[in-house]
This record gives sequence, C-alpha cells and structure tokens, in this order.
Amino acid sequence: MTMRSPLAPAIRLLRAVSRDSWYRGLIIVLTFLFYTSYHLSRKPLSVVKGQLHQNCSAIPNPPANISGNDTTWCSWAPFDKSNYKELLGSLDTSFLVAYAIGMFFSGIFGERLPMRYYLSGGMMLCGVFTAFLGLGYYWKIHALWYYILFQILNGLAQTTGWPSVVACMGNWFGKGRRGFIMGIWNSHTAVGNILGSLIAGAFVSSAWGLSFIVPGIIIGICGIICFFFLIEYPEDVDCAPTLPNEEVKEELENGQVMNSSTENIFKSQANSDLEESAMASSSQQLAEHPHAISFWGALTIPGVVEFSLCLLFAKLVSYTFLYWLPLYISNVAHFDPKTAGDMSTLFDAGGIVGGILAGAISDYTGGSAITCSIMLLLTAPMLFIYNQFGQTAVSATVAMLVVCGMLVNGPYSLITTAVSADLGTHESLRGNAKALSTVTAIIDGSGSIGAALGPTLASVLSGKSWNYVFYMLIAADLLAFLFLVRLVYKEIKELCPCFKQTKGF
Repeated sequence: MTMRSPLAPAIRLLRAVSRDSWYRGLIIVLTFLFYTSYHLSRKPLSVVKGQLHQNCSAIPNPPANISGNDTTWCSWAPFDKSNYKELLGSLDTSFLVAYAIGMFFSGIFGERLPMRYYLSGGMMLCGVFTAFLGLGYYWKIHALWYYILFQILNGLAQTTGWPSVVACMGNWFGKGRRGFIMGIWNSHTAVGNILGSLIAGAFVSSAWGLSFIVPGIIIGICGIICFFFLIEYPEDVDCAPTLPNEEVKEELENGQVMNSSTENIFKSQANSDLEESAMASSSQQLAEHPHAISFWGALTIPGVVEFSLCLLFAKLVSYTFLYWLPLYISNVAHFDPKTAGDMSTLFDAGGIVGGILAGAISDYTGGSAITCSIMLLLTAPMLFIYNQFGQTAVSATVAMLVVCGMLVNGPYSLITTAVSADLGTHESLRGNAKALSTVTAIIDGSGSIGAALGPTLASVLSGKSWNYVFYMLIAADLLAFLFLVRLVYKEIKELCPCFKQTKGF
C-alpha cells in the first residue's frame, strides 16, 4: 500500500482561511492599489519642476546658435522667466483648489452613484488628464492656460478616490479602533508618492512628457481593474455582512472581538455561522437602505470640526513637502532634478513608518489625539533643524528626511483613519458606511484647503528665501496642534482616573 504524505502546509493554510476572509483580503489589496495609483499620478509635477526651469549655464556643449549670455535656453517656456516659481505655484494652486472644492461635492455624488462605476470612471479620467499634461511636451505647447486647464480637470477627477475607497473599506470592515492595520493600509499615500517620484524621475531628464504619460497609463489601467473586480458590499458575493457598531461594542465588552490586530480582519469565521445568520437580516436591511447624512449634520458630530481644522494645517505641511521638496533639494543641495526626485522619496518612506507607528501607539494608548499632538509638537523643532543643517552632508539629508517624513505624515495618516473610526461609532451614522462617504469628503475637503494653501504660499515665499517657507510650515504645524487641545484634554480625562471628576472644555 502506497503511503500518502500529509496535506501540504501551504494548502492547509489556504483551507484555514475562510471564504469571507479571502474576499476581504482582496478588497484591502484593491483599495490599496487604487489609491496608490491616485497619488502616483499626482507626484510627477513636483519632480518635473526642476526640469522646466534649469540653470542652463551649467549644461555643457550648448547648441551653436545659443548666445553665451542666454541662461534660460534649456528651460521650458513659459517657465523660463524670472517669476517661474510663481508660475509653477499657479499649477499647484489650480489643481489643489479644484480638488478642495470638488471634494465637498464628491462624497455626495459617491453616495448616490454606483461606487464601482464612480471609482473606475474617476481613475480613467485622471489617466487621460495626466497624460494630456505630458503631451504638452510632444506637442510643444508653451501656453500656461493649457497646463492650468488640465490641472483643474485632474484635480476634480482626483476627488473620486478617497471617499470611495474609505466607503468601500467601511462596507467590508465597518469601523473600529484598528490604528495599526489602518496605518499599514493608509501607507498607500506614501507608496504612491514614492513610485510617482521614481517613475517621473526615470524620464525627467530625457523626455519629461513621459513623466506624466506613464503614470496616466498606470492609473487608467487601475480604473479598468476596478471596473472588473471591485465588490461594493459583502452581500453581493454572499459574504457575511459587517457587524453593526452596537453589536461590535457589545462583543468588545464581552471580550469576543480583538481590535487593532491583523487577526481582527483575517480571523476565520467558521465558528460564527449561526451568529451571522441571526444578524444577516438586520445587516442586510442596513446595507440595502443606507441613508445620506447632511453637511450640517456631519459638522455636529463630536470631533469633526476639530479634526477637520487640524487636518487643514497638517495637510498644508504635508502637501508643501509633496510639491516643493524636490525643487528645494535641487536648489539648496544642488542636485540634478532626477537625483532630487529620488532623494525626496526618503520623506515618503519615513511617512510609511510614521503612519504605522502612530496607529500602533494610538491602539496601545487609546488616545489618537494625544498621539497626533505629541508628533506635531516634535515636528516643529525638527523642521527648523532640517532647514538649518539638513543639507550639510548626504547622510544628514537622508536621516533628517526620514525623520521629518515620520513626524509630518504620522499625524496626517492617523487623523484620516482615527476620524473614520470615531465617526463610525457615533449614533448618527449607526454603522452606515455609505453616509461616511460624505463625512470623509467633508473632512478631507477641509484638509485640501490647507493642501492648496501651503504650496501656494511656498511659491511666493521661496522667491524671497526658503527660510520663510519653513517658518510658515512651523507655524502651521503648531496651529494643527492647538486645534487638538480640547480632544487631548478629553482623552486624558478618560485615560487618567485623577481627571475623571475634573470639569472643563
């Protein structure tokens, strides 16, 4: 009789994971990929800026018909003038203002349109508009209005992303204090920035048009993937619906649910079939009849105003680095545009670590506002040190870029996920992830006002001195901290028994 080997370990592992968990894992991967592509397509302009205006006198062997006194022959009109920083800033401003305005309406449309169509259509439009920016190189377009037009259109199309992926995650996982897991998932922002910098940097010195066209093609392909693979609700594929928040809270009190753990998402549900059957009817009804939440209703939810204002200034700092860091490195440290773009990815790499670290600390302490406030306080002196000493040596540049990325993007990442978790437990939403699309759009739209303001101010201040840019960033960082003071006090009261009887705020 032939002896048979035991079932292969990998197959045993596959069988141990439930069907529902496989689908939930697919949603995590897809939403991560989709929002990575959004940020990947936003990054090229910051890398290309250094190529649009160069110090042409440093380029060897200029064409024979170029005068020796002409130092702008290699720059791209209309950015070859002395006011090039203001013109480049106008491109940032047009995109970010359109994004900020569009975000307040995007959540409303996202609630009322099929998410799969809305998200896939948005990504394909982003791909088209991004590619048109690159085609300006091949069509030899030197009109400023052309680039501003497609920046505005791209900014509006980009608003389809964040409310949709958050709502999709809410449909499949509900909301809860999962800072560590959401910190990992939320690293799609930094991953997209890194990939966008590397892809744009690969073409910027030879044909900067491809720095836009290639990312445009990538996000367009992701839109096609979204159309064919995205699943909006667990019930659409006969998976167990997400627990309503009241039931989650009850299970937490009974010690049956472990938040802030990978096991909380991927845990097999084989032993909970009876419970799922009992709650399927009510959860199905909740998913099939989601109610919208009004703009003013969202503002009355505790914490929304504070987190929105904090995110406004935190995003101001983050997006100023996003759009101007490569040019700052190129101007101050005198790197070429490709090297400066590659160096700027260190800031985003630090942001990945910072987002995960902030989520883990928030889970452990139970204080998301406290975690954000500490990182914001540490950011202010770090920005000053980086501006003064960050370009003295390559090793100093590398170390300080990583640390700045951790401190700047840590609170930014945690605020977006912590706000979602906080809103998901509020009775006015009652686990309604679709209504959360509007709430998320309002909060991210508020942050986008700061995202538009920061690069615009940087374009003006950098013409005088880069020191003024960093003074502006430090001031914004401290304002972000101040808007969290009330929430910090509230969390301290909850965490420390000695504050339980204290009145105030």
